[in-house]
Amino acid sequence: MVRKEFVAEEVSKIMGSIAQIRNVAIIAHVHHGKTTLTDSLLARAGIISKAVAGEALYTNYEEIEKERRMTIKSANISLGFEYKSVDYIINLIDTPGHVDFGGHVTRSMRAVDGVVLVVDPVEGIMPQTETVLRQALQERAKPVLFVNKTDRLLNELKLTPEQAFERLLKLITEINRMITRFAPEEFAKKWQVSVDGGSICFGSAYKKWALSKRIMETHKVTFKEIWDLSAKAAIGGESERQAAEKKLQEIAPIDEAVLSMIIEHLPNPGEAQRYRIPRLWHGDLATVDGKSMLEVDKAGPVCMIVFGINYDQHSGEVAIGRVFSGTMKKGVEAYVTGMPDPQKVQTVSLYMGPDRVAVEAVPAGNIAAVVGLKNASIGDTVSENKIEPFEQIRHYSQPVVTKAIEAKDTRDLAKLIEALRELTKGDQTIVVELNRETGEHLVSGMGELHLEIIETKIRDDFKVPITTSEPIVVYREAIETGVQNVEGKSPNRHTRFYINVEPLEQGVVDMIESGEIRDGRPKGKLHVEPLIKAGLTRAEAKGLVDVSNRSVLIDATKGVQYLNEVMELLVEGFEEAVKDGPLAREKCTGIKVSITDATIHEDPVHRGPAQIIPAMRRPIYAGMLTAGVVLMEPKQKFTINIGNEYLSDVISFLQGRRGQILDIQQENENVTVIAKLPVAEVIKGFSNEMRGLTQGRAIWYPEYAGYEKLGKELQDKVVREIRKRKGVPESPPEASQFLD
Repeated sequence: MVRKEFVAEEVSKIMGSIAQIRNVAIIAHVHHGKTTLTDSLLARAGIISKAVAGEALYTNYEEIEKERRMTIKSANISLGFEYKSVDYIINLIDTPGHVDFGGHVTRSMRAVDGVVLVVDPVEGIMPQTETVLRQALQERAKPVLFVNKTDRLLNELKLTPEQAFERLLKLITEINRMITRFAPEEFAKKWQVSVDGGSICFGSAYKKWALSKRIMETHKVTFKEIWDLSAKAAIGGESERQAAEKKLQEIAPIDEAVLSMIIEHLPNPGEAQRYRIPRLWHGDLATVDGKSMLEVDKAGPVCMIVFGINYDQHSGEVAIGRVFSGTMKKGVEAYVTGMPDPQKVQTVSLYMGPDRVAVEAVPAGNIAAVVGLKNASIGDTVSENKIEPFEQIRHYSQPVVTKAIEAKDTRDLAKLIEALRELTKGDQTIVVELNRETGEHLVSGMGELHLEIIETKIRDDFKVPITTSEPIVVYREAIETGVQNVEGKSPNRHTRFYINVEPLEQGVVDMIESGEIRDGRPKGKLHVEPLIKAGLTRAEAKGLVDVSNRSVLIDATKGVQYLNEVMELLVEGFEEAVKDGPLAREKCTGIKVSITDATIHEDPVHRGPAQIIPAMRRPIYAGMLTAGVVLMEPKQKFTINIGNEYLSDVISFLQGRRGQILDIQQENENVTVIAKLPVAEVIKGFSNEMRGLTQGRAIWYPEYAGYEKLGKELQDKVVREIRKRKGVPESPPEASQFLD
């Protein structure tokens, strides 16, 4: 095995040659073979032995990943290769495929210019296949395709070469249809994948062979020859199988096939940043910083986007980022988004899987690991000059399940808080809140598996013994109608505000959820025109004061004295109200609060926080309760693969859990049921009952499906359960309680 320090040293020599760099992520649905494929590239680079490639699963280096044989976090590794007598560097990211860890995929897309999409041809395009491809295309990362586990078509489906080719052709057509649908308009045709074009490989990552146009031309082999050898490898005697597998690896080596596809068909940073930077950064491209990023100028001012945070026992927080311009090295002083003073970089490294290897510098176009940027978060812009931050990294799923977590020993409380802080910095899809009534930390995640991994990390990595509650569903509060001119009085009765509380236009909610409109106070007027297109009037868009919890506060007043002096407190009252709704103390969503008029006391003594904050929060509650608050529940879409004989039982089971059957697809004896279910019905023994019904043969994949209104017949019961759990009176309040 080659020493990783030596490999990093060799890689660092190539990093300044822009044309020889590729920043690439391996993306796929869970268990389609990303990490197995990555092993062969690592073997080619000399990181691991070729003999163990496919079994080592090198980038699954955390203990919990090894135990579950599943990628749960993105792993970064910089590899040096020689191709056609030229040295190349591939900064590779192996990403998770499970929906609960989709946040890692989302942020990795900011760092790369291209992706290798891995698909199992038997399972075909699964929910997460579509999700990760969409994320890549929206970040303008160009795709190539690796169809893995091709031998399953022969071993399991018993297809002839002609039938297999027809199935593969259908799969490619579907993927190109998705590229047309999700790619930016100028790339919809240009980025189509094709066998003749060389942007597709077929093969088996586990058996270490792959066929592509280049392999056919170089090794003079045909699809039929490969298919025949694959048949011998599947059904021959032991010696025949071994000989066939060895021959496949000789005439169709997977590392050569995939490496040539990456180098020839995915862009280098010099090509990619010309079209990625205008899409991701909305600053002035004519400035020194803008030009440096467009030109990938390693001599320009440093600009790096943080897409990962790791915690090192000795060095503390390590910020992992794509360097878009300049050269990141020790001693660089850089500003971090939202922080007033620059910070000095202490060390710069490359990640080689589990190891971080120090280097002198990392120039533009590469991925760096940096120590010294305190309080940097995922998505932050790190720059030598103060510049407009990059567009927020958008997460497509949202936390839908919560657990209460406590330290077993109160002396470990500080350690638990630190553990949760580090975990949330490294994974922004984790949301942590303190339950003031019980002192518990409420940790919300994408699903039960996500929370299970968080618990394991707290116990094993941070050595904090904890107790946890049963999973709790995250609901939201919304309104369907509006109410006008609600009066809010300060406790001393000296100040009064008049507000309208209405449902927020869906177009605006969508913009907030997609990240186009950021939480907090808007800066400048860039938001005005997009908000008008989304459904607000021009006056409302110009009067936008604050965005919080997919809700907005608008100043619709004219000439009210002292309003600007109390606006910060009004924002605080608004944010408190939409964070902790009146019905079940759950977060609100889609609320539009407009301040229409006010009478404010002239003496600042009479308009402090204790007076102004309740004067805003209470009328919002009263308005929502008057309009009629509805509870929104999270849903998940399930793709369930079963045998035909279990179909009627499974449908009855799903419908019994308030499931909505969306589609049923049948192929021979195999049936795929697509259904939408409330998360509340999934966390109560769903897995055990599904396995029992199908004798353990069902395979299912969930994906986030948004929030929908909870049925009226269930709302009162659920509200009372939530309020009881939170330690407040079970009966929800009346609007009149907030109007006194």
